[in-house]
Amino acid sequence: MTIFRPCIDLHEGRVKQIVGGSLSDSGAKENFVSNQPAEWYAQKYAEDGLSGGHVIQLGPGNEAAASAALAAYPGGLHLGGGVTPENAQRWLERGASHVIVTSYLFEDRQLSFDRVRAMRDCVGRERLVIDLSCRRTESGYVVATNRWQTLTSAQLGPELLEGLAQHCAEFLVHAADVEGLCHGIDEEVLRILGQHCPVPCTYAGGANALADLDRVAELSAGRVDLTFGSALDLFGGRLVRYSDCVDYNRTRNSP
Repeated sequence: MTIFRPCIDLHEGRVKQIVGGSLSDSGAKENFVSNQPAEWYAQKYAEDGLSGGHVIQLGPGNEAAASAALAAYPGGLHLGGGVTPENAQRWLERGASHVIVTSYLFEDRQLSFDRVRAMRDCVGRERLVIDLSCRRTESGYVVATNRWQTLTSAQLGPELLEGLAQHCAEFLVHAADVEGLCHGIDEEVLRILGQHCPVPCTYAGGANALADLDRVAELSAGRVDLTFGSALDLFGGRLVRYSDCVDYNRTRNSP
């Protein structure tokens, strides 16, 4: 059953909403920069009973803010961004319920199942989320790493999803081409996930109306959850009210 999942995106130590395809070493196009610290958002999510959201570190300089968010909502948030076997346990100790990993799993743009198994063995399958954020190419959707700038050889589809699902608890998928644009969700990505994803999954990218929750449920047969970013009033948007998302979840969880 599709629900709303919250997020905290961190860039240069601050909560921001950015245009996903613009993120690079030289900066990013920013839709929103919050005056509130990361822990303010985490506390709000805790108070409203929203679990399974994610904190993403978009580049360096975010460790203190990420740690503060996890401390404000221990056990309530996933943590991603620069996660490796060397630091994963530290993030769990700081309060992350799960760690999210992408770039570490790839060597020379090739998916390494040795690295997948190393991450799984480090934290356990039940606490590992694999980020398969993707971009469209002529041959289909491929996983993008390095802040969505590096296209890998891993194509989003049944072989990849079913193979990796044996090693993780969930997937996180940003449709990087529409991330931060508020121009609508990528329905083809959601169809792929709905047809072939055997574990829970959260989709992000382009959502611009509360009705997108129902549309995601329809496209994915209720197997994929949705997060809102730049469209949400919590992040300066005018298209979706955070309170409506909280109410949406409550109606799904009521007897």
